[in-house]
Amino acid sequence: MKVRKSLADILAMLKADPNVQHWHTIPGRAARTVPFPEGVDPRLVQALKKRGITALYTHQADAYATASRGRDFVAVTPTASGKTLCYNLPVLDAILKNPSTRALYLFPTKALAQDQKSELNELIDELGVTIHGDTYDGDTPATIRQKIRKAGQIVMTNPDMLHSSILPHHTKWVSLFENLQFVVIDELHTYRGVFGSHVANVIRRLKRICAYYGSRPVFIATSATIANPKEHAERLTGRPMVLIDNNGAPQVTKHFIFYNPPVVHQALNIRRSASLVVKELAKLFLENGIRTIVFARSRLRVEILLNYLQTLNTARTERATIRAYRGGYLPSERREIERGLRKGKIHGVVSTNALELGVDIGQLQACIMTGYPGSISSAWQQAGRAGRREDEAVILLVATSSPLDQYIIQHPDYFFERNPEEARINPDNLIILVDHIRCAAYELPFKKGETFDGIDVEDICTYLADQDVLHFQGDKWFWMTDAFPAANVSLRSAAQDNVVIIDQTHPGAVKVIGEMDRFSAMTLLHEEAIYMHQGEQYQVEKLDWEEKKAFVRQVDVNYYTDANLAVQLEVLEVDKEKHGPLFETAYGDVAVRAKATIFKKIRFETHDNVGWGTIHLPEEEIHTTSAWMGFDGELEERFGKPAAEQALVGLAHLLRHAAPLFVMCDPQDIEVVPMIKAPHNGKPTIFLYDQYPGGIGLSEKLYEMTDVLLNAAREMVERCPCETGCPSCVGADGEGAKPVVLKWLKALHVEGSHVS
Repeated sequence: MKVRKSLADILAMLKADPNVQHWHTIPGRAARTVPFPEGVDPRLVQALKKRGITALYTHQADAYATASRGRDFVAVTPTASGKTLCYNLPVLDAILKNPSTRALYLFPTKALAQDQKSELNELIDELGVTIHGDTYDGDTPATIRQKIRKAGQIVMTNPDMLHSSILPHHTKWVSLFENLQFVVIDELHTYRGVFGSHVANVIRRLKRICAYYGSRPVFIATSATIANPKEHAERLTGRPMVLIDNNGAPQVTKHFIFYNPPVVHQALNIRRSASLVVKELAKLFLENGIRTIVFARSRLRVEILLNYLQTLNTARTERATIRAYRGGYLPSERREIERGLRKGKIHGVVSTNALELGVDIGQLQACIMTGYPGSISSAWQQAGRAGRREDEAVILLVATSSPLDQYIIQHPDYFFERNPEEARINPDNLIILVDHIRCAAYELPFKKGETFDGIDVEDICTYLADQDVLHFQGDKWFWMTDAFPAANVSLRSAAQDNVVIIDQTHPGAVKVIGEMDRFSAMTLLHEEAIYMHQGEQYQVEKLDWEEKKAFVRQVDVNYYTDANLAVQLEVLEVDKEKHGPLFETAYGDVAVRAKATIFKKIRFETHDNVGWGTIHLPEEEIHTTSAWMGFDGELEERFGKPAAEQALVGLAHLLRHAAPLFVMCDPQDIEVVPMIKAPHNGKPTIFLYDQYPGGIGLSEKLYEMTDVLLNAAREMVERCPCETGCPSCVGADGEGAKPVVLKWLKALHVEGSHVS
């Protein structure tokens, strides 16, 4: 019988591994606690003591005191530090003292709401008092919905449900809105970019409804660590916030290991596939009974890794102990996986960032990241999934060959000593704002002179009246169409309608197995694409673009597909610009046209290209905002046209990976496009644009820090050990470009300190 290795044995093996680039041990620490405040209801104190909570962490006590004074606050502490009690304590205390009190809990996902419902109801059971707390989402039966509307004291939901179901039907929720004392926004850091900009407007609508019914709730937000929690919470809620960040929770010892796969092609500095390395590391932990979570940056990568890991376990029962978790799965499947993790029936899970959030998934001891997640905040969230209850935990960050990964892996001080990134939103994006003015007008008519949480909306209302959407009568604008506006506004993506994925493997049992946004579908659900779901492969036989349906059939092939997207860009208006000696930077409005062109078939394990095909889909166009750098013709004359073109493409590759160092965004929120001769200025130009109509503020931030970006790019290319260019600096197609990129960057003489 094979003897299992302990975690200590595996750590000893890793210490001797030459590919371990950096080892950072975070020592455990004891809790800092204070007694329960005198004002807390004695019944609540007794219930908490029965659950083993005999004192409060310092941040929990501060949260209770702040809420008791009626102040809005944001609590910022690491994963698994008891943030839930920061809001459950003041809310339950207020309800015990006045049963008519109501609270609204907002969670970014249904999974998190279900998880928090279980924890809350366990505490309510200990109280022995009837307090109605329940989830209100798309899975809630109609009979229970009616009960929640009339008697729900704590309503747990998500922003999508608040937007599309609760606010438009506020007259059914009079009891909630008249008595609403608390609004809880959990996982604040997730409300960024497009999603956060929409949610800020949903909260504006919520405050407007509350004012109509005469309530002014206290806003309580909780967040993982970000650089601007107070500013972000204030931008999201439109309220001054108190910052609570004196974490008193205990912490287990954690070993945070940076692992750089070995170089397999010395001349090109190409490293071994991170996915194959992760497969072997995950196998090592799982075979020795150490429960493990593996994170990957895309749905496709999740399914590929699951395929690799499940082939290690040939028995079907053993394969079932390793599962995938990602967006696009049906809710019932996600709930089943969450339960399996909590109960210990599932030993390993491969996930996108969908499991970054605080869902209780039990006692995991190891976390492996396939590549840098894109932000320091996200990396710490993923790391926090291991070591919630054990004495010791290990986190492995396995680098890919990308410039960003190689920069992080070679700059451990940058990662461990630098503040996490800022979360950025733009609630005043005109396209987003108009959508929510429509929704708000449906909920309550706008009175002449009324603002939308401080925003003058008279021009927008007049425009909507001209479009026969609103009708002005007396001194008010009234909704006048039969349409239901919230149904046509998606909070989470630019695409209003997702593509539904239909499995027709068995003609008698055709079923929906997932969904995907339209933009992703262009490259992942085109005809002949291999779509992967829970490790199984499906070939797309037909994509009905008009009806938004993809018909797939299960197959067994030894390859996956990867598609190219061709992008054209046109400057519409310049809002800001700066001129330097050899280049200019600008920011403004652009039109972007994207078209999926060809796809490649890539063999598992070896990653060889084994075929290709063309994609026949219509072009998609958006108007958005962009920052850009236009380089003077003198550079082209100095280096020669071919070398200048090579340098431009190489620099764009570097900037694509440098940008996430400075703005907190999802990878798909921003794109970088080089143009050898941009039509608007006739110069070699690199564009960095927001991938959302109207923009969400990311490219504007990048415009403000052009010098810092170029310095980071220069440091990336200088530190890369290759000679002429490789995937880790100037890109997979950039062999020979490194010297000219470096000369180009040095010629620019950008002032400012290097990133360290």
